[in-house]
Amino acid sequence: MSLSYDASARTFTISTAASTYQMKVDAHGYLLHLYYGALATGDMSYLVTYADRSGMCGCPHDVADRTYSLDVLPQEFPFQGAGDMRSPLLLVRGEDGTFGCDLRYVSHEIRPGKYGLPGLPSVYAQDGDDAETLSITLADERLGLEVELLYGVMPAYDVITRAAVVTNRGEGRVTVEKLQSACLDFVSGDFDLITFDGRHAMERRPSRRPVMNGSMSVGSRRGMSSNQYNPMMVLCDRPATETSGRAWSMSFVYSGGFLAEAERDQYEQTRVQMGLDDDLFSYPLEPGEKIVAPEVIMSFSPAGIERISHNLHRVIRERVCRGPWRDSPRPVLINSWEACYFDFTGDKLVALAKKAASLGLDMLVMDDGWFGARNDDHRGLGDWKPNMAKLGGSVADLARRVNEVGLGFGIWVEPEMVNEDSDLFRAHPDWALAIPGKAPVLGRDQLVLDLSRADVRDNLFEQLCAVLDQGGIDYVKWDYNRSIVDVHSRVTSDQGKVLYDYMLGLYDLLERIVSRYPDLLIEGCSAGGGRFDAGMLHYTPQIWTSDNTDARNRLEIQYGTSFGYPCSAVGAHVSACPNEITGRTIPLGARGTVAMAGGAFGYELDLMELNDRACEIIRTQVATYRKVEHLVREGLFYRLSDPKDADVAAWEFVSEDGREALVCAVVTRVDGYGKAQYVVPRGLTPGATYRMVSNGSEFSADALMDMGLPLTVPAGPYENFMYRFERVD
Repeated sequence: MSLSYDASARTFTISTAASTYQMKVDAHGYLLHLYYGALATGDMSYLVTYADRSGMCGCPHDVADRTYSLDVLPQEFPFQGAGDMRSPLLLVRGEDGTFGCDLRYVSHEIRPGKYGLPGLPSVYAQDGDDAETLSITLADERLGLEVELLYGVMPAYDVITRAAVVTNRGEGRVTVEKLQSACLDFVSGDFDLITFDGRHAMERRPSRRPVMNGSMSVGSRRGMSSNQYNPMMVLCDRPATETSGRAWSMSFVYSGGFLAEAERDQYEQTRVQMGLDDDLFSYPLEPGEKIVAPEVIMSFSPAGIERISHNLHRVIRERVCRGPWRDSPRPVLINSWEACYFDFTGDKLVALAKKAASLGLDMLVMDDGWFGARNDDHRGLGDWKPNMAKLGGSVADLARRVNEVGLGFGIWVEPEMVNEDSDLFRAHPDWALAIPGKAPVLGRDQLVLDLSRADVRDNLFEQLCAVLDQGGIDYVKWDYNRSIVDVHSRVTSDQGKVLYDYMLGLYDLLERIVSRYPDLLIEGCSAGGGRFDAGMLHYTPQIWTSDNTDARNRLEIQYGTSFGYPCSAVGAHVSACPNEITGRTIPLGARGTVAMAGGAFGYELDLMELNDRACEIIRTQVATYRKVEHLVREGLFYRLSDPKDADVAAWEFVSEDGREALVCAVVTRVDGYGKAQYVVPRGLTPGATYRMVSNGSEFSADALMDMGLPLTVPAGPYENFMYRFERVD
């Protein structure tokens, strides 16, 4: 069994393929965290020590034992109010304005299957997964507060999920001022924390720092998971590498503001935790009401960071993403944005589609500018009615014309936003988030619609359905291009609820769209990678990784993204050069090799301007991608070098059965008469022989994984390599 309870020791033990997790209800009813690490058996209570550490470490009134203090003990769900002065997961305020609670164990239940969370995305189980759920109930008698801790165990995926439900079962209002979903307490160890930081157009670059005494945190106050910090982190032993050392990960299945913290305390114990951002958060619960802390996916590796990535890739790809596109090849597309921007007509798009068809592409996506008065980014958002004069007919008419040349058809939308210069805003100015009497802060000349309101969501759903019901639309790019600044809804007096309820509203709208159009492929986008998180992947199986399509920068962006997210989710396109953001010029071949590392491959340039040689390169790239797409989408991904520092950026895909491998490399630095460069693959079958598909040469897997494969000497700047191998059985 993956879940067990020892009644005599009062310990809960969770087992996955490569990890054991244990916690204990102690003699005073507090839930202590004992262990999360390599597979182990027995009672790990011996890891917890007790000593009189001075009166500065308080103990609960009914304990009266100076060797006992929650300020020192490792806890499963730390809360403010019982003497733990470290960062809590829960902070509540009673109706009388006082802070604090005292949560004690009440009961538990072990049941088959994986729990779900109402209104929130989460990992799900399918038949044969052998999933189990552990529910532990804690309560505070004074407030009538109940907290249900939920643990989902997916043994084959080697992950444990955590969530919490806070319910007011008392007679007065209780306000939740901080709510996080999971923490890990370590009684000893020297650790590094890896977070994934950046900015618009340079997202998710790894930042590795030692956890020192004190606290450190990353998060988002922007109303979205953000381009600046990603809601995924890795804690690891200080010497840990890709293939050695212990590592633990936390990944938040949520797309709004978040807070991830690491704290090393006075006794050199370490706590890491993740959950909702508490800035502008104050959530009142009337008697009978509840709030759900979104899910955190946790995984442990005894053998380096690489295995953490493999675990997260599998579970997100197979048990977070849903629908027919989860396991299907994605269309190779041409997006109209960099080809046309706002300046297009239906005839111009059909001509672009014909050119794309001649190059072997699958789909044309019509980007911004097809609706209302939208000929620039100052007006029209909110009016999702096609500009028939511009398109030469309805969206369905244009889709049919594109289909006739052999391509699928997609559109761009940004439903969560509104321009002040729009019919929707003129009719319903109160539907935008704005503070009465304060001039609103604009972003890209737009405001954010209040998705916490059912009437706003209903209007957007009706508008989108009026377009999608016409038929012929296979793909939607769902964009979101600004942060939430003015947090005020006209339908509540409790503004601390708004950001959380906004996300519930977004998920409700997306769920309605996904349910009505189950075959629709939706790509998430938020100024590129501003909402690249597991929550969005529950509704959109791919996400536009970054607005920066410069291949050199994309090497770093996609490298960082790969720590926590599967390549199947990575939207990556070949764009024009010089690149519109960096001004850099990189050969078309290297741009293609970099973009093919994403499971959502395509182009974002004016195909009409290409010469014959460029067209032939694109035809070859598309044909190559079709041969390797299954490896990119489903294979194990290996980071062979860090592109930030290495002379050669290299990565690899290997099929789960080891029969196929794809080794890719791009030369990023060249010195005069430079040394030979070797790429050392991993994950091949030991003792096997592999044949290179391009020329039939055979290689020992052990030699390749020991000494590597030499690249062409001399290799020029941005020279690129793709080597396909098949195992000789």
